Amino acid sequence: MTLFTRIINGEIPSYKVAEDEKYYAFLDINPLQKGHTLVIPKLPEPEADYIFDLDDETLAGLMVFAKQVARGLKEATGCKRVGVAVLGMEVNHVHVHLVPMNSERDMLFTNPKLQLPAEEMAEIANSIAEALEKA
Repeated sequence: MTLFTRIINGEIPSYKVAEDEKYYAFLDINPLQKGHTLVIPKLPEPEADYIFDLDDETLAGLMVFAKQVARGLKEATGCKRVGVAVLGMEVNHVHVHLVPMNSERDMLFTNPKLQLPAEEMAEIANSIAEALEKA
């Protein structure tokens, strides 16, 4: 069972941004920028760890869900754009990174990761969730 499956199951806490019956979005705990969000499919066993192994319906749904989350993320953070990256090497569970950007340098995964207090992470997650509710 992957770390992300344990988050979906509520075994590990997360800063949830959005959820429906098939997808889950939560803040990255080692963000590149404030609001850096991960979007994942809720997968049956065995878990897919490569995005292009997903069936077409799940892949399309994941990207539509990520688009909705990105809209709320942009509204909540005031960034110019929301960058999208699929790396998939750090956790063996399909996931999409949504990163608020004001310049292309904001998406460099070699940048130092932010260390934000739990209270600030909760505030960011809530502001994104509220922006999604308004949309």
